[in-house]
Amino acid sequence: MLKNRKVIITGAASGIGKETVKQCLLEGASVIACDINESSLHELKRSTDDQYVLHTYQVDVSEYEEVAEFFEYVKTEHSDVDSLVNNAGIYLAKNILDYKVDEIDEVLDINVKGCVYFSQMFGSKLLQNQRKGVVVNMSSVSGIEGSSDAIYGVSKAAILGLTKSNAMNFSPYIRVNAVAPTMVNTDMMGTIPDWRKEEYLNHQLLDTPVTPKDVADTVIFLLSDKSKHYTGATFDLNNGGYIR
Repeated sequence: MLKNRKVIITGAASGIGKETVKQCLLEGASVIACDINESSLHELKRSTDDQYVLHTYQVDVSEYEEVAEFFEYVKTEHSDVDSLVNNAGIYLAKNILDYKVDEIDEVLDINVKGCVYFSQMFGSKLLQNQRKGVVVNMSSVSGIEGSSDAIYGVSKAAILGLTKSNAMNFSPYIRVNAVAPTMVNTDMMGTIPDWRKEEYLNHQLLDTPVTPKDVADTVIFLLSDKSKHYTGATFDLNNGGYIR
């Protein structure tokens, strides 16, 4: 489904990002996997069969200059890149009353600014040559319904606004959509307060847990030509919880 496509994926070394890398490769794409954790990137590379085309690049998405250097590398080595998955993010599982100013900055810098930086530079690269492309942004149900961690909720709501705005700014060449999963079985889920987990589950109409592969499958659909008429949309991957 993604043959001859080249995809940048941030936060690629663990959780949803790692599964998205795997599924993109299985679908025939070549992937540039970005993450701040160099050792995890090395492990990702080691665990990937040589038949697949996987490149890795260590980058802190919250640092503008590092992102700019990455896109210089892309310009030189991967000028045919046509897809971007903005997946990098952190969740500190804190009450807003307990947040320190540096922690607020950290969450917003990674979850929001990182997505802005990658979107800006990716969009600039493709639009200057009027090339077709796709962006998929990772939001969350908490960006729609609120979060027990208010700063995280703010960051994921911002991604929804960025998605709609860039769908307009990048049209008609680049499609931009978002995925808003409910709780997903990753390391992050273990830090969500139990009362909030129960609220999510009580709102869901289906009782099948959402896995990283389920999220990756939705991302694959949005990257593919099967979603060619979708842009500015948010896909609620939440078992029917919080229907809107």
